[in-house]
Amino acid sequence: MKRRAIEVAVFVHRAEQLLVCHRTHEDYWHVVAGALEPGETFDQAAKRELREETGLDADPQNLELEQTYGVTDDVRQLYAAGTEDVVVGNFHVVAPAGWEPTLNEEHDRYQWADLYLASELVRWPETREAIDLLALRLRRGLSPLR
Repeated sequence: MKRRAIEVAVFVHRAEQLLVCHRTHEDYWHVVAGALEPGETFDQAAKRELREETGLDADPQNLELEQTYGVTDDVRQLYAAGTEDVVVGNFHVVAPAGWEPTLNEEHDRYQWADLYLASELVRWPETREAIDLLALRLRRGLSPLR
């Protein structure tokens, strides 16, 4: 089955600490993320991915930051023929006090990182861009939502 070219990223944070998870097989740090399943909305996928990857049952809020990244040659075989771009919907959720994730098999460890370090740790430039936007909003005392 080919991977769908629509995905979500969920930024789990406490104040200015962001949850980053280490991907077991691909060996990189990332936020909660994954492709939408057939018939699923961005909101539904964000909630499902959050629950599957961390055990947290919450309703992530849309950051109103839709991004697109190009499919590179090294992963082109994962997508349907002719797929050139992947669309990502970005969400955030505030972690409850004292909560720690229960990781699924996709991850082997996690850390709470300040927003600057989290931006440095993650692999993808689009993820860094979203972290930087979230950090800017939080540091200005604004809601993460616009």
